Amino acid sequence: MPSLKSHVVSFVLRHSRKQAFSSPENLQRWIAAARKTEDHHPPAALQQRYDIQTRTVDGFPVYEVAPRAGEHKRILYLHGGAYVFEITPYHWYLIADMAERLGYGITVPIYPIAPEHDFHAMFGMVGAVYRQMLEEMEAEEIIFMGDSAGGNMAVVLTMMAAEEGLPLPSRHVLISPGLDVSLANPEVFEAERNDPWLGIAGGREAIRLYSAGMDPTDWRISPVYGELSVLPKTLLLTGSRDLLTPDNLIFAQKARAVGVEVELVYEEGMFHVWPLIDMPEARRARQHIVAFLSESPSPIVQGTAARFKAPSEEAAEQGLRSEYPG
Repeated sequence: MPSLKSHVVSFVLRHSRKQAFSSPENLQRWIAAARKTEDHHPPAALQQRYDIQTRTVDGFPVYEVAPRAGEHKRILYLHGGAYVFEITPYHWYLIADMAERLGYGITVPIYPIAPEHDFHAMFGMVGAVYRQMLEEMEAEEIIFMGDSAGGNMAVVLTMMAAEEGLPLPSRHVLISPGLDVSLANPEVFEAERNDPWLGIAGGREAIRLYSAGMDPTDWRISPVYGELSVLPKTLLLTGSRDLLTPDNLIFAQKARAVGVEVELVYEEGMFHVWPLIDMPEARRARQHIVAFLSESPSPIVQGTAARFKAPSEEAAEQGLRSEYPG
């Protein structure tokens, strides 16, 4: 049964963020408002605790988050935001939690977003980041993790690397990814009614802004139509109240059919990118991620998530009205 906290967050989302995705005009208004307040810097509390270095690639920041213990693997984290919103504190607290519990370094590109930039600029930048990572370490030590639009980017980036003949990452962690923008699956329209967050009309506008005129079934924006056999072992987390879930289930089925090992976490009652928000279901999801990526054989890995909780419930609810964590 979904927790009380999840019901509260769902209520807040339905009466706030859902409006952003209700029409193209509303999405444009939310983008304009977001540009006045967005700040890609990690929260001050995390900057004090971690060694966080910054560099630039193609003129955009790339953060390197180092844990206290020596790192032996690296995660390339691609944040969500419908390709039009910037990284948020919700992302940063998840990133910090993963760095702490896994002991891995995490590379966080603040990639160019739409409408100021498009697909080509986004993947030009993140592709360059990945090539730099390959100069520093072996591909089997690299993991791609992404939420929402970032989950899409993780899959597409791997497919693009395969096409270029580059070494591929060892694993994927995909949190509520958007893997098919074609709307070919009629179940998506039914799922929209139960989704307290996302809407098709605003989502279409976001795709239009970033997709550089590509056909919706082009694998570069809808990777479910791409060569799935090149993908590594994958953890896919998706919830029953997310309009992206019907396509995620199809993706998992198709990937397994071509030999990809896919571990699917389907959480009943959960909305889009729920692992980013501090609540019982998110803590359970993070345990899945840590167990999937940890070298320890134990299915449950004790961590220190409580140290890195997002803002208080009241502050988080306020933040959900103005930020897009997924």
